[in-house]
Amino acid sequence: MNNYLDNCVNKCFEGSSKELLIQCIFFCEFHPTAGPIISCQMPDNYISKELFDTISVYIITKAELQRSTITVTLQDYKILGFPVRIDDNRYARNAFHFNLCFVCDSDARTVQYESVAMKFSDYLMAMEIESNFLSEGRSSSKLRPILKQVMAELNIKGECALTEGPTATHLKVCQIRSDPSPVLDHQVPIFIKELPQQQWDLTTQQVTPYIDGFNHISRIAALSDVENNLVKACVQNLVYYGVVALVPLFQYGNVYCTTPKLKLLAQNIELQGRCLHYVAKSQRHLPTLRDVFRIYAAMTRGTTIKDLCMRFNPPNLRIDERKLVQFGVLEEIIRRVHKYPIILNYQSELHKSLSVLQI
Repeated sequence: MNNYLDNCVNKCFEGSSKELLIQCIFFCEFHPTAGPIISCQMPDNYISKELFDTISVYIITKAELQRSTITVTLQDYKILGFPVRIDDNRYARNAFHFNLCFVCDSDARTVQYESVAMKFSDYLMAMEIESNFLSEGRSSSKLRPILKQVMAELNIKGECALTEGPTATHLKVCQIRSDPSPVLDHQVPIFIKELPQQQWDLTTQQVTPYIDGFNHISRIAALSDVENNLVKACVQNLVYYGVVALVPLFQYGNVYCTTPKLKLLAQNIELQGRCLHYVAKSQRHLPTLRDVFRIYAAMTRGTTIKDLCMRFNPPNLRIDERKLVQFGVLEEIIRRVHKYPIILNYQSELHKSLSVLQI
């Protein structure tokens, strides 16, 4: 078990941005004679005694801030805690104060750890009430393997199961995402990963069979016989959870231009393989990378998809032009060029000159 946790701790700093991970977890308490102290931390000596003494008033707090999430931001660290107080006359001062704190980089977001800190603290409180798990003088030796397990598994998997003694709990980091933009009638949803197997609501079950990357919102509403606003809400929910992305409606009159990411198609072998399988008209006969790259490179301002089809004849090259555009947009190899009319002459109300702005 110790080797497994050591490997997890090592892996959590390999291939992940260190600033986004939990750097340290420490358990502090109010000692009846020594005052606020750190009883246990993982890794050892990450938070020095001098630093803790300067912020202990914000960690072991007054009664007004008990059972509230508290974040202390320092120059190098951001400390998230959930101070707890257990009232009982068996303790030296008729109460036991403690706080389990998560330490992250000072620039990291910690809101996703708030529910974890609360649940972990409630778990330790239940253990203390049940068996004096924290206050009988051996909290450091008992807590250290637990803190090591929690830190390693939350950084690697985002979740952790604790089964110490008669009490068990499950900790899970909930990712907090910003709300997606409102979904419009003409936008086209497309799955970017497989729909998780879970109990989705009836509207989602009715709508998802018609999400194929080409049907726009209004068409999906008509095909699924679901009210338009419900379809928008359903798709917005799927976008929030990262299951669906929104792409422009495919039309042969659309104009696209390449982005700097086009060079990745010539360099990344894995991207090349995914591209050829995605844009092929038949999986038995894949197109050549040269033909795919030529069509992408020919996408310039003023050149429509119809023009490209007439020039290259994609079906003869075993290429599905609709999927070619779809893949390019999803991988940001190309982007849609939109046209907007603008007024050039503001002097005359009767003779207004109009031009077209392409963005």
